[in-house]
Amino acid sequence: MLSAKVKHWLYRTYDVGVIVAVLLVVLYVYLHTYGNMVVRSSSIAMQETSSTIILDENGREITRLKTSGQGYAEYASLHDMPEMLVQAFLATEDHRFYRHPGFDVIGVGRAMVQNMIHMDWNQGGSSITQQLARNLYLNGNKTLMRKINELSIAIELEKKYSKDDILEMYLNQIYMGQQQYGVKAAALRYFGVKDLKQLELWQIATLAGMPKGPSIYNPVDNEKLSKERRSVVLSLMHKEGIITKRQMQEAASVEYKPPRSALSNMSSAPASDGLGAAYISAVDAVIQEAALLTGKSEAEIRSAGWVMRTGLSPRAQRAMEETFAEAVWFPDDRKDQQVQASMVLLNHHNGEVKAMMGGRNPVKGDINRALIDARQPGSVFKPVIAYAPALESGKFTPESMLPDRSMRYGNYRPSNVGGRYRGTVSLSEALQQSINSPAVWLLNQIGLSEAKAFAQRLGIELQAEDMNLSIALGGVHQGISPMKMAQAYAVFANEGKFNKAHLIREIRDARGRVIYARRSEHKQVISRRIAQEMTHMLQQVVSHGTGKRARLPQEQVAGKTGTTQASLPNAPKGANRDIWFAGYTREWTGVVWVGFDYTNAQHYLKSGSGSAAALFAAVMKRTKR
Repeated sequence: MLSAKVKHWLYRTYDVGVIVAVLLVVLYVYLHTYGNMVVRSSSIAMQETSSTIILDENGREITRLKTSGQGYAEYASLHDMPEMLVQAFLATEDHRFYRHPGFDVIGVGRAMVQNMIHMDWNQGGSSITQQLARNLYLNGNKTLMRKINELSIAIELEKKYSKDDILEMYLNQIYMGQQQYGVKAAALRYFGVKDLKQLELWQIATLAGMPKGPSIYNPVDNEKLSKERRSVVLSLMHKEGIITKRQMQEAASVEYKPPRSALSNMSSAPASDGLGAAYISAVDAVIQEAALLTGKSEAEIRSAGWVMRTGLSPRAQRAMEETFAEAVWFPDDRKDQQVQASMVLLNHHNGEVKAMMGGRNPVKGDINRALIDARQPGSVFKPVIAYAPALESGKFTPESMLPDRSMRYGNYRPSNVGGRYRGTVSLSEALQQSINSPAVWLLNQIGLSEAKAFAQRLGIELQAEDMNLSIALGGVHQGISPMKMAQAYAVFANEGKFNKAHLIREIRDARGRVIYARRSEHKQVISRRIAQEMTHMLQQVVSHGTGKRARLPQEQVAGKTGTTQASLPNAPKGANRDIWFAGYTREWTGVVWVGFDYTNAQHYLKSGSGSAAALFAAVMKRTKR
């Protein structure tokens, strides 16, 4: 007979055994169901994420867009990776990868012992499959539950994908420091190597050493620790018989020299896609245009691995950025607020945007003042809405005499600046000196409907609330963007032919297939004669009229100034809300807008439209350097 003490011990042992068995069954069921649910409900694993590249007019890279995960990536298949690179990662991260079912029993056991000894869960032991599970589906919390979930997902990944697929996904998803994801993006970032098969042994070992600590083992942030870690990887590769002792020693001794791209081209600034101020507005506009052309979201575009070729000119963009950085062109700055500005340069022969600034200090995702219909254009609109339609009507010529006196049109009574009236003035002179009364009279003569239809042919849509004579002076209810105004003036510059303003020439997908190619328009929307007459009159505006400050030393400029007044209580007489200049040379058409984002009694423009003309000239001069 068993003693009561022995019976009690047996019962306790049985109870514990039952509890352990139940827990093991629960764990088994959980491991085989949680991962299945997670992987089945998400399709992110096999996405071939690569950063989309934007090129300038010469085919040179402007930027690689950050993916939706806020990093740079470029996908590479396992076939495009050298065997040595694959073996280096296996030797370092998981040398039993091809022999285990998703987790390494020995590694996990060793890690569990260490974790229990130290009462934390910082020890690794994660296989490549577990690391992939963590990178794709889990956060970085180091808890027992996270470890169990990681194991469950790893088991499911092994069921769903082949070993080669898992390894390929891992080598493309792994974080490699400096906002680089995957070995291909890292190779380009740290070594300037685009073809992975061109990597040298020391570079391969450096890459393979990074996953353990991307922020401390990448060679840009810590060259010394990176080299030490490289030696550890080379030692593991030698131990596995992948390399000889001599290869190990030679690769360990190489000193790292960062490529130029690691120091400048791919800045790690998180908000700007690696750009300085120059291209930020333009890149935002390229993404918006690509979304309209393809129906894709911004996140999809960033991660699509596309190559988008644009017409952006480094020469023009640099000139614009440098000029906008000089405070001398912005005399209306206040101590508490900077006056804002935007500018667009178009090639009027084909509609390509050559340069763009959406603000003086643009940041990614900020308001692009070059694109939004927010500000009234003032007299810069007169050529589009009054003078050119008048010439086209056949009733007027540049020499036609127009009345210049105070006139009333129902409840509307326009006035000239300074209250001065000349009695009569030629059409050309009225435009040259930007006299208000003749412009309104002209619009009344040709009719609002005719003028609206004319503006529409030049790409400017007017709304029902705009259908009154004040539009002769730029009184557009919603406003007009600098981009649309440049597109309209480009018709005068291009002998009457219309081309829609655009940034993108071509988009190719990750496999090099053309998914969009720009087709030339060159649509004749007004006669060549009308365009030439307008150009001649607009040249007189710059040479003898209100646009004198836009003159260039060895090139004729055609253009028009524009001003909108700030009718504010407590603001002095002559305070302005917006100043504009729209003009063109033989090569390019440009439009400048200057003003405060919010105009009030403390923030208004003291300067007139001559300042906008001067800014235009300063940019154009720099493009010739």
